[in-house]
Amino acid sequence: MLELKKIAITGGLSSGKTTVCQILEEHGAYLVNADEITHRLLSLDSDCIKRVADLLGSDIFSHDTIDRRKISQIVFSDPHKLAALEDILHPIILSEIEKEFQNLRDKEHFTMFVAEVPLLYEAGWETHFDLVISVISDIKIAEQRTLSDDFNKRAKRQFTNDEKCKLADFTINNNGSLLELRKQVDQILPHLT
Repeated sequence: MLELKKIAITGGLSSGKTTVCQILEEHGAYLVNADEITHRLLSLDSDCIKRVADLLGSDIFSHDTIDRRKISQIVFSDPHKLAALEDILHPIILSEIEKEFQNLRDKEHFTMFVAEVPLLYEAGWETHFDLVISVISDIKIAEQRTLSDDFNKRAKRQFTNDEKCKLADFTINNNGSLLELRKQVDQILPHLT
């Protein structure tokens, strides 16, 4: 039996990480997403919700649920609160990714385990994966794609494209069409399965 590779997809804001993950899913990958795990923790995990509320205050709630926009407004204007929030969330997120991988590693119907982790290098998690793919795009193109009104604040706290490329096992440059993106994924696919 072939060993299931644990692959991280990282990259800048709106670089196309999710699209690359979807293409890999078409090739038999099992996907997990660090942002989705975060959303689940902030919606369903009462201990996590309490710890975040203790840190950031009750203003983060709207109609008895955590409002992630309010969290963003607070933490992206206060680096100390951002670091404290990451100290709460990051260990739990990494643990959830590892649990999912352990549950799948002996199942033969997936060709690879792929985790979308935007802040992989910033969190120091690269050693937890067999391979890292960095998806990059020009900053102007990424800014046009984004739905975030605090793009620049978020981008400034991430490693640059050059830094992510130097550290990654593979780099995908997503400045073109979906077809061009698919071709780049197809080129590295033999190394992933």
